[in-house]
Order: sequence, then C-alpha cells, then structure tokens
Amino acid sequence: MVFALYFYLSAADVLGDDQLQTIAREVADKVRKNATIDWAVKESVRARLMVIVRRILKKYGYPPDKQEKAIALVMKQAENLADDWAAGK
Repeated sequence: MVFALYFYLSAADVLGDDQLQTIAREVADKVRKNATIDWAVKESVRARLMVIVRRILKKYGYPPDKQEKAIALVMKQAENLADDWAAGK
C-alpha cells in the first residue's frame, strides 16, 4: 500500500513522509478489514473499498489530481494481497 501512495512525488512534496505513512497505514487497515474472499470479483465490494480509500485520501489532503491513480494502484496491490487477508493471514 505504501508504494501506491509514494508513487507520486508531488504527493510526497505536499504531504510529507509522515503524513503519507499515516495514510498508508489507515488505508491498509481499512482495506484489510473489508477484504472478503471474493471481493476482487464483486463490484459492490470493490466500489465500497474504493470509496473508503477515496475518503481517507481526502481526509488527509492527498492531492486531488493524483487520487485516481493512487486509488487504482492501491486496489491493484490489494487484489494481490486479497487471498491472504481474507484467510486472516
């Protein structure tokens, strides 16, 4: 999750490393708690996770012009980790 948020240097410039770490931890925690076994294929679950991520980014002032790409990267990373999270690992 951290990589997706640090990917955009302008976000790091605007928010700083500490703020991005806080966002990354909160996003990872929320996505992990909301992951289900089939979440990657259910559009309603994916949509809910995207809303959660979007709200967290807005809460911390993540640059609006970088949010969509950051959300897409977070979702891609979450898909890669979904099986482990859903299994409680």
